[in-house]
Amino acid sequence: MNIESIREYCISKNRVTEELPFGPDTLVFKLQGKIFLLVGLSQVDELCFNVKCEPSYAVELREDYPNTVFAGYHMNKKHWNTVYCNRRLDDERICTLIDDSYSLIFQSLPRATREEILRS
Repeated sequence: MNIESIREYCISKNRVTEELPFGPDTLVFKLQGKIFLLVGLSQVDELCFNVKCEPSYAVELREDYPNTVFAGYHMNKKHWNTVYCNRRLDDERICTLIDDSYSLIFQSLPRATREEILRS
């Protein structure tokens, strides 16, 4: 998986915006103004990104994939993981982690907002 495929996958989701709120080197994907994925644009050797994760599942992923999934770099370690691409996780599994992060943000939105998003 490469950065462009991550970008395309993220922006294909309903109501997602992409921004550079932390400067020109960090691309951020949001749903209704809430971040669900961050990726550094200046990565050369290995591509990684941060995604939101349910706390107990975040720990499970770190234990199951010790060289691939880590506590979120510069993020709340309880709720965020840093995931390295092209290591032990295939693209399908990476997409699932992105889906999970998007879903966590979606579920945190008010019901009326969720219903509006589903209608669009």
